[in-house]
Amino acid sequence: MSELFSEIDEDLRREKLKKLWEQYSVFIVAGAILIIAAVGGWRGYQYWQAKQAAEAGSAFEAAITLSEQGKHAEAEAAFAKIAAGSSRGYAGLARLRAAAEVAVRDPQEAAKLYDSITANPAMSTSEQDLARLRAGSLLMETAPYDAMRQRLEPATGPDRTYRHSARELLALSAWRNNDAVAARQWLDMIANDGQTPAGMRSRAEALQALLPPAAKS
Repeated sequence: MSELFSEIDEDLRREKLKKLWEQYSVFIVAGAILIIAAVGGWRGYQYWQAKQAAEAGSAFEAAITLSEQGKHAEAEAAFAKIAAGSSRGYAGLARLRAAAEVAVRDPQEAAKLYDSITANPAMSTSEQDLARLRAGSLLMETAPYDAMRQRLEPATGPDRTYRHSARELLALSAWRNNDAVAARQWLDMIANDGQTPAGMRSRAEALQALLPPAAKS
């Protein structure tokens, strides 16, 4: 008797499944197609991204080779092309390298390019700070201290990647512009930062020794 009831239950289940399939088969098939299409689209996008990154990487290496061969005009054009059309990572690096190539022929123009990188919200904070430093290095001989401070001070914060170099450049700029008070401010900051590189700490101590006695008190 139990076997009979089991067979009846099985028939009822089949009948219900059949009705459900008849009612919802279109939606089930459509959903399956959408899932397959979504997975395929995502895989295709991943492949496209990988291909783009590989192409950008090859182009970047080729541009570096041009630079190393002294073909700075060609390297500049190659880096500019990468910056205009590559993925974010390579585009940022290419902008920095393009400005470096310009610096070979026109430091003032290169400084302007670095400033545009600093002002570009698409660039990371570290990339912006690196651009500040490179522009500051190019202008060290000619820029007044106040202009250097305005340019570099944002990079001197305790959480900034290039803070040590930014502080050193500001100390040098203040010293060159006969501002002993400002020079001492940055030299003290270098000395009091436990993560200051040893070589930079030694240079700071040497510069500190050149300050007039009144600035040391």
